[in-house]
Amino acid sequence: MLKTRLGDSKGRSRTVLSSLPFIAVGLVAVTDLLAGPRLGFLPLLTLGPTFASVSGSVRRTFAVGGLSLMVSLPLAYYSEVLFTPQNNLVLATLVAVTGASALASHLRIRRERELADVRLVAEAAQRVLLRPVPRRADDLRIALSYTSAAAEAQIGGDLYEVVSTMHGVRLLIGDVQGKGLGAVETAAWVLGAFREAAYDEPDLAAVGERVEHSLMRHLGGEKFVTAVIGEVHEDEISLLNFGHPAPLIIRRDGDVVEAEPEIECPPLGLVALGDGGVKPYRFPFTDGDQILLYTDGVIEARDRSGSFYPLLERAGLLTAADPQAALDELRSDLISHVGGPLGDDAAMLFIRRHPA
Repeated sequence: MLKTRLGDSKGRSRTVLSSLPFIAVGLVAVTDLLAGPRLGFLPLLTLGPTFASVSGSVRRTFAVGGLSLMVSLPLAYYSEVLFTPQNNLVLATLVAVTGASALASHLRIRRERELADVRLVAEAAQRVLLRPVPRRADDLRIALSYTSAAAEAQIGGDLYEVVSTMHGVRLLIGDVQGKGLGAVETAAWVLGAFREAAYDEPDLAAVGERVEHSLMRHLGGEKFVTAVIGEVHEDEISLLNFGHPAPLIIRRDGDVVEAEPEIECPPLGLVALGDGGVKPYRFPFTDGDQILLYTDGVIEARDRSGSFYPLLERAGLLTAADPQAALDELRSDLISHVGGPLGDDAAMLFIRRHPA
């Protein structure tokens, strides 16, 4: 529904932009006729090719410029200024502005194509990095939601992963500082380090330390990545929280618990600045329990009045028998709360423990 509304809005915008050059030429012509010979509005006909260069092609810009020239001749004859020095200057201005507008249109189209190529490459890289998570792992059922911050696919820094290892099911969700290709590159480092360490390291704290050491070799300055790394055990879940929003644990009876860490740990890339080191903390996680991991794009989503999305209150929506359907319902509620495109990418990883 949101995509349909956005598509309709874009279609209306394109229609208005394509009509604007002709509207401008028509308004100038009518105004000049009503004003009479005393006031000359002919120089304003340059608005036609100028507006055409904003969204039209080079050919369209030349066509609108030609139309402006054709309209100026009868108007100049009506005002009895045809072929006067003043009118010749107006005609020369129209020709010059049309040529400049056509050049601007050509440069705009070339830049748009270059940007589209770069975006396609980055989106392809992001799709390779953020591969689909398994829907089942041991006695867990897993659902994923990723909502872009705009109608077009924007390149963000949200990342996620779920892997089944000999040490248990391990999971990751994170948010890279910044956007664009730099964020995708940093996400690649985090995901690569996690996927390798998750299989090799028997201890969850060692997984976090290994990701941190790998990231320290890559990041520079004060860049960082907030993340939660988890490991599901027989009847509990261990978590490492690196400056990330606390996951929500939804008990079988409906109670919601914020899985806050016992000791605050700085984000990845800044762990050395903390005092407590990397220490996992545990919560019971038995049959029927659920856990929702998410990025800050969810809880920082605002409605038109500026109110944040009340995720803790809306966690009760996660009741559908199918975890993916439950998460889709929560995502729909999030988008309805905002009433338009999100201000930041929003990723959610939802895990439900089913009886064997």
